[in-house]
Amino acid sequence: MDIKEIQNLIKFVARSGAAEVNLETEDFKINIKTDAAYKSENPVPQVYSMPQMAQAPMPQQAAPQAAAPAPTGGDAPAAPAAEDDDSKYIAIKSPMIGTFYRRPSPDKELFVNVGDDISSGSVVCIIEAMKLFNEIESEVSGKIVKILVDDQTPVEYDQPLFLVDPS
Repeated sequence: MDIKEIQNLIKFVARSGAAEVNLETEDFKINIKTDAAYKSENPVPQVYSMPQMAQAPMPQQAAPQAAAPAPTGGDAPAAPAAEDDDSKYIAIKSPMIGTFYRRPSPDKELFVNVGDDISSGSVVCIIEAMKLFNEIESEVSGKIVKILVDDQTPVEYDQPLFLVDPS
């Protein structure tokens, strides 16, 4: 399971209102808990992950929980096909850790949408880091093919944000 699948699982759990979800495979175990005291539309999930040492007992324990992680299992075969298709595109990556914003302020238009043509130096998003809003400029020219991050979500250093078709 890659980081994108884990992030999608966290978002799904936060939106579903579930208090806790456990996912166990032969290689790893993930336990996602939401803070029940936090009352908002998007509860803050807490993720705990630890490697598994004994592989034989885990599939027996995972059998009762098979219904919960089924949607993520269905995404696994689609991921390699998407990566093959995306190989011809150039990724615009996050230069820092922070919060990703697609617009300069809530009442303004989005910087870019799928299908927009951009040039080198065009502002494509803002990343907030330590209360500073940093405009992220494209280093390539082309057409935005895919936006890989949801608005107002945390991003990591070197995480792909956009895919650009340079042709």
